[in-house]
Amino acid sequence: MDITGIITKELNIRRAQAEAAIRLIDEGNTIPFIARYRKEATGALNDEQLRTLGERLAYLRNLEEKKEQVLSSIREQGALTKELEKSIENAETLTAVEDIYRPYRPKKKTRASVAKEKGLEPLATYIYLQNAKELLETEALKYIDRDKGVNDASEAIQGAKDILAELISDDAVYRSHIRDITYREGLISSRSRTSETSVYEMYYDFCEPVKDIQGYRVLAINRGEKEKILTVKVNAPTDRIIGYLENKIIKNNNKYTTGVLKDTIEDSYTRLTAPAVERDIRNELTDRAETGAVNVFGKNLTQLLMQPPIAGHTVLGWDPAFRTGCKLAVVDPTGKVLDTEVIYPTAPHNRVDEAIIRLKELVRQYGITLISVGNGTASRESEQVITRLIKELDTPLQYVIVNEAGASVYSVGKLAGEEMPDYDVGQRSAASIARRLQDPLAELVKIDPKSIGVGQYQHDMDQKRLGDALEAVVEDCVNRVGVDLNTASAALLKYVSGITGTVAGNIVAYREKNGRFHSRRELLKVDKLGPKAYEQCAGFLRIPDGDDLLDRTGVHPESYEAAKGLLKKLGIEPDKLRDNQAALKITGDTDKLAEELGVGTLTLKDIIEELKKPGRDPRDDMPKPVLKADIMNIEDLKPGMRLKGTVRNVIDFGAFVDIGVHQDGLVHISKLSDRYIKHPLDAVSIGDIVDVEVISVDIDKKRISLNMKGLK
Repeated sequence: MDITGIITKELNIRRAQAEAAIRLIDEGNTIPFIARYRKEATGALNDEQLRTLGERLAYLRNLEEKKEQVLSSIREQGALTKELEKSIENAETLTAVEDIYRPYRPKKKTRASVAKEKGLEPLATYIYLQNAKELLETEALKYIDRDKGVNDASEAIQGAKDILAELISDDAVYRSHIRDITYREGLISSRSRTSETSVYEMYYDFCEPVKDIQGYRVLAINRGEKEKILTVKVNAPTDRIIGYLENKIIKNNNKYTTGVLKDTIEDSYTRLTAPAVERDIRNELTDRAETGAVNVFGKNLTQLLMQPPIAGHTVLGWDPAFRTGCKLAVVDPTGKVLDTEVIYPTAPHNRVDEAIIRLKELVRQYGITLISVGNGTASRESEQVITRLIKELDTPLQYVIVNEAGASVYSVGKLAGEEMPDYDVGQRSAASIARRLQDPLAELVKIDPKSIGVGQYQHDMDQKRLGDALEAVVEDCVNRVGVDLNTASAALLKYVSGITGTVAGNIVAYREKNGRFHSRRELLKVDKLGPKAYEQCAGFLRIPDGDDLLDRTGVHPESYEAAKGLLKKLGIEPDKLRDNQAALKITGDTDKLAEELGVGTLTLKDIIEELKKPGRDPRDDMPKPVLKADIMNIEDLKPGMRLKGTVRNVIDFGAFVDIGVHQDGLVHISKLSDRYIKHPLDAVSIGDIVDVEVISVDIDKKRISLNMKGLK
């Protein structure tokens, strides 16, 4: 199998690009490193293309290995023919290989295997050839053998039918056709197993073509089935399938065998093939749905992680609650916890005046300018206290509602215990809520991506698959932004290209022992960080106040000589770079200049871009969070009202938008854009600031329907 050729065609890239990418992956280079620093080799394939390439490479190599195993097994059985070998070699999927291998796979005891042990295979062949000249019962008398358990002719015929049923079901061509026609023309239905109301009511009497069903519906009915609320069935075009099998198998209208073969075909399909095909199709639908959900989750997570930090603020983190009180943590602009407190302004305590007094003291004592409030239980009640506080203060103070998903998971974990050993879980949670506003990426990497809450049905998916995909998303985001080597936590460092969890801990330990890093080269003194790891990670680690200006940029150390040569040609002193940005313009032959400097043209262009913005955070281009100073209630909303909101989550059928009330509103996919879109992500992303119009409000169910069409 020409794996490189297949990847080239599927990704619509040049063969040389695929070959280079495969070689670099096999050499142990990470995807972020290849995407950023090996553009010449790959023709500038980006992270997403390289990850897709890597996944297909792994699948195709697994397919190749499976083919070898199957060929070896069939060869050992002495059953491998040239035609069979060619069919296996030409198979394009693992499913196709499994279909071909099915007749040769060692089976557990089946009705067919029992019949074969009774010596009934010749009778099955006799029936299948359809040349009978007399009643089958007459031929079957030859196979009566009470010692083997064949007591009469009818038992012999039934055994032969069992052998033929399995033979028909195991035929790869038949099975593939049946799977295809079931997918194209079949229906998937669900029915209720209960008369009680539930979140699955829309699936109590549900039916939709298999080929049209949306991924989120598949995941929903899967969950309903798992919870024993729904029964799910794939309804195939049975008559057409049985007609197809009869047309393929019954070649002679033999009055002695035709009826038996028809019975056998129906039994083969209903007892053996149909259940297996239903499993295959539901597995395929689930796999496709999970792939789509993982992609949506990944894109949402990217937008969440890439939200711009709000720097320079002393932030009050507020973890709202009722009975146990609201936990507070004052965090300085560097993320250090200065103070913690618990106040009880919400039910059942309602000590609002006491809470306001203490809040004013904290604001004045620490110069708090921003409050970060978790969006969980008692969030709305906390907002009311905060807006009263803001009105009574004579100094500027604003607040932001942040998604607190995962804060509680982090606060009880080992990492939080190591970072904040002197604080309880509530105080840790409040500190996390504050820090995720100051630097979302640095704080959210401490939380299992699956717990961040920007997907759909994530708990119903293959957890390893989801985990691997989200780890890759975090890795891409961390390396796109870059990491401050002198302040980054081990939790953040472990996502940097080439750095393992152990090495991340060693970097922090080195820093604690020796003080700050002064140059990237100093990394080579870190235990277990060798030349290969240094090559992979160095370009993504920044030293903002380092001895060498290039250490503040994304220029890789392997290109320092070229970068300094460029500055010399342009007459710019490195320490005067910020004052000479206008001089960073290349006129003339860029290819020739790149050759003179000993780098590729793409690398030269990257060097120039990095020199134009040393130390600049790429997240600065993202929309800033909406800072609030007042509150609005769901009761204040009226149809037709136009508001600004922040996209909080994007799912297959729409987007949830925070418009400043406790409950996010839903913009259905049909109301997202004036143009046709296949998926909500084609129109919006998490963190987007959007204009919306209220369509309807259901106060009892706390549902808000919004529209974005025609508002631009």
